[in-house]
Amino acid sequence: MTEMSVESVAPPLVIQAEAVSKRFTVRKDTSLKERIVTLGRAGRAHRQDYWALSDVSLDIYAGNTIGLIGHNGSGKSTLLKVIGGIIQPTSGEVRQRGRVAALLELGAGFHPDLTGRENVYLNASVLGLSREETEAQFDDIVEFSGVGDFIDTQVKFYSSGMYVRLAFAVAVHTDPDILLVDEVLAVGDEKFQQKCMDKIRSFQEEGRTIIIVSHALDQIQSLCDRVIVLNRGQVVLDGAPEAAVDRFRELLSSGEGTRGQQGERASHSLEIERIEVRNQEGAVSARFAVGAPIDLHIHVTALSPMEKWAVGFSINTVHGQMALASNTDLLGVQLSPIRDHAIVELTLTDVGLGPGEYFVNANTVGISSPSSHSVTQGATFIVEGDTGTMGPAAAIVQYRVGADDD
Repeated sequence: MTEMSVESVAPPLVIQAEAVSKRFTVRKDTSLKERIVTLGRAGRAHRQDYWALSDVSLDIYAGNTIGLIGHNGSGKSTLLKVIGGIIQPTSGEVRQRGRVAALLELGAGFHPDLTGRENVYLNASVLGLSREETEAQFDDIVEFSGVGDFIDTQVKFYSSGMYVRLAFAVAVHTDPDILLVDEVLAVGDEKFQQKCMDKIRSFQEEGRTIIIVSHALDQIQSLCDRVIVLNRGQVVLDGAPEAAVDRFRELLSSGEGTRGQQGERASHSLEIERIEVRNQEGAVSARFAVGAPIDLHIHVTALSPMEKWAVGFSINTVHGQMALASNTDLLGVQLSPIRDHAIVELTLTDVGLGPGEYFVNANTVGISSPSSHSVTQGATFIVEGDTGTMGPAAAIVQYRVGADDD
């Protein structure tokens, strides 16, 4: 008997991006007065080209769940829009096969003056469904969204949660071959988020292709079988989720993962080089116990001497919620004149951050000579421990049960 050899068949290629670049033009004359003054005079001097993507190439196969991660401004949302055909690349080409459903912005495609019902039909038609197909799915869409009592209300009266629930419900009921998701899984209450996760997992079991942009790194690791790290519009790693998350954290801790360091240095007199998060032993650290002191070291370089200047910082959750912020003005601190380089050291004590991952942002402002520079997600750290509470604020909760005197 002759044995038959069985060769594994690779899944079909559903998305192919070749040398994709995307350029935006940013105006430097931000006010109407400035634009009128500069109208028709040295126009290019008041515009600057900004490359959101630079020579990005990738292949995505059917059934893959791909994560796109990177700091704010790294190009991940732009890449998702190019893949979805929402915007066209400046150069390069994207080819795709199959029906694409894109959830790129909160309620994108909804008209505020139309009712929820009307917007379901409108959005579904944009995503490729016929009216008959939408009618067949309508009850399931409404049930999934949970906005049944308001389906005939104009969506301009919806809360943001109702918006995103209805938008997500429409997208996942269009029977897409490819689902593009940009931060939507971080919106809504816990029950809806779980419903979204269940739907994503059912899509994975059905062999659909999913591309997710998210700052929730634990979510990326649990959902994705491949993760792409973007930095300054370029792919710096394309591989396993654990390796990609480690690489992203390296970028953040080194200060490389910031769009603020790209561009013309002469556009500001002060520049934040990097942000370091240190423990009480003085070592750079990415993990802290609940309530442990945290030191922030903000490294600032003066491109020209500055007599009066200030520094500020904020700490955000992975969902972009501000947990803590301050600056030298609020603290009543007057910084000494800076000539070349300075390190602003801030010690945070009695820190009331709950368990979770946090990003550190910083900005510096020239006062005697107007100037500003900021770094977004310049560092990251994780707070560990059990507080018996939820959310970014931690507290020791005490309780007692007493008799009702009434």
